[in-house]
Amino acid sequence: MPELPEVHTFQQYFNEAALGVPISKVIVHDDKIIRNASGSQFSMWLKGKTFTHSERRGKYLFAGLDTGQYVLLHFGMTGDLKYYRDSEDSPRHERFVIVFEDGFKLGFDCPRKFARIVTIENLDEYISATKLGEDALKISEEHFLALMGHRRTTIKGFLLNQKLLAGVGNLYADEILYQTKIHPASQVLALKPKQRKNIYEAMRSILQKAVDHTAHYKAYPDDWFFQWRVEGQKAPKGKGTVSIEKIAGRTTYFFAGYQKLYQAK
Repeated sequence: MPELPEVHTFQQYFNEAALGVPISKVIVHDDKIIRNASGSQFSMWLKGKTFTHSERRGKYLFAGLDTGQYVLLHFGMTGDLKYYRDSEDSPRHERFVIVFEDGFKLGFDCPRKFARIVTIENLDEYISATKLGEDALKISEEHFLALMGHRRTTIKGFLLNQKLLAGVGNLYADEILYQTKIHPASQVLALKPKQRKNIYEAMRSILQKAVDHTAHYKAYPDDWFFQWRVEGQKAPKGKGTVSIEKIAGRTTYFFAGYQKLYQAK
């Protein structure tokens, strides 16, 4: 699933493909992923407008229009963008395509239809209504630590809570906790100040590296993060093997023993 770094990659792709050229028309093949408009309404709403900029907040990409409105592109599990000119180059599972006045097209590909496309009149009001947390790459250490507070939730659950912290998903959460040697079921309340700072620093470092390397969930390098997430994989220095459990509602990989479990008394 695309997480913050992958959506950053989509943002760069979108900016290069879509900004500054008026929209001639929008062809909707399947409007299931368009959440607050029908296919025809979505087409008419975009026709004649121009994308001028984009904003990313966690896993959310907001495409800004010359009218001050926005389109939310949330990629779900399998969403992707494809820029092309000839119709035979359209992606296999294209749900809609934006046709620009210069003849080029931007298709939204989504095999499993879990993406969310939303038309937005006021971005600030939308973010407030959805209670979307601060971007994980922009949040300050002070704010991050304050959010941790005295929460009794698991650290995995904390990292995944998009209303607290926007952008970290299942894969990157496991990687952060692996690198800090903390069991994902550890309670936030039980973590020491130094451990909390280590989590923040690891999160920033991992996400920044992924952004710098133009991460894409369909084509990670062989030596990329997460490669240790294989059942039976040995931990560093032989301290156990990978375990798999459901934590915070998600399938979670960790090294029991190597990643220490902390519980509040």
